[in-house]
Amino acid sequence: MAGAANIVAPMEQEGSKSVVRAWLKKIGDTVKQDEPIVELETDKVAVEVPAPADGVLASIALNEGDEAAPGAVLGVLTLGAASERRLPAGNAALAGARPAKSETPAGSPRSEQRLSPLVKRLLAEHKLDVSTIAGTGRDGRITHKDVEDHMARRPLEPPASALAGEDAGGPRRVPHDAMRRSIAEHMSRSVAVAPHVTAVFEADFSAIIAHRARHKEAYAKAGAPLTYSAYIVRAAAEAMKASPNVNARWRDDFLELFGDVNIGMGVALGDKGLIVPVIRRAQALTLKETAAQLGELTERARKNQLKPADVQGGTFTISNHGVSGSLVATPIIINQPQSAILGVGKLEKRVVVREVGGADAMVIKPMAYVSLTIDHRVLDGHQTNAWLTCFVEALETWPLED
Repeated sequence: MAGAANIVAPMEQEGSKSVVRAWLKKIGDTVKQDEPIVELETDKVAVEVPAPADGVLASIALNEGDEAAPGAVLGVLTLGAASERRLPAGNAALAGARPAKSETPAGSPRSEQRLSPLVKRLLAEHKLDVSTIAGTGRDGRITHKDVEDHMARRPLEPPASALAGEDAGGPRRVPHDAMRRSIAEHMSRSVAVAPHVTAVFEADFSAIIAHRARHKEAYAKAGAPLTYSAYIVRAAAEAMKASPNVNARWRDDFLELFGDVNIGMGVALGDKGLIVPVIRRAQALTLKETAAQLGELTERARKNQLKPADVQGGTFTISNHGVSGSLVATPIIINQPQSAILGVGKLEKRVVVREVGGADAMVIKPMAYVSLTIDHRVLDGHQTNAWLTCFVEALETWPLED
């Protein structure tokens, strides 16, 4: 009698929870070891779970849309069985409950595509034509994010299924998606755990604007788009020398100090929230290397192509909220279990006082407010200000390197 092997969810996951996004095989299908068999999705990333051995998919324990805890059994493989699309005893009813075809009308370009229950519900609720939606999942499969993105691009319309008696201008209910729920839980937990304190400095960007003008074209040819964010990451890594405790975590019995500076950079995903890919060992990178990594991670984040490892292991976070227009945001909520988060406001020309020719003069400079929000259990005011002083000095006296 052939043996069996469980298909299990990864023990480590990035995000508050994961759900089964799509089964890539049907019951009775043959699979090879390490072949992707099921896709899981957290609020941050999607990950493929490979088959643990050669065999046939015998049963499915968690269906599409079900929550998958770390280590949960997703399904079972019969080892070494031939592929005849045979159903093991006891699974006929389960297989029968899973239609071979989608509910899309025959002849539609998507008529043979399997749609998850969540996708079907969204299509039905919003009366969407599946053939108008481009799929970004495996083999062009439509994911719930594809449907949500499609709806976000449509002109704003009254809800198709208004409640009885509801006025046309009345409220409508928009269910929270997984990412928004996770952000809400994480932010609430951070504020409850850590006493937040924010210090604000002002930075003159003249030096890095001049440096960028000289090097932008050459960096672009080398595959390293030179943005202001790259300078900010490099300056933040440099500032850790002045106050190492910024790169630390509070534990009940000790302070955990990190040698490597792994900097997470928040990437906005429109109305869906944000994600924080991590630039590893930032203290060892040149500006060009930082720009290359940052460009690649940002592009993959916006295409929903990040892997779990891309968003894990951060020791410090940067929120460049100024790109959306705000001058100051405070407090910016700390990304737990880290101890601090940097905020960078909108870059704008302002009149400032400088000494020119031995006398004070009003001059116009490109300025931005920068803030450091700290966990006051870990850091005090003098450490916070020492870090910001070093950070601002790095920006204003650039280059750290050519």
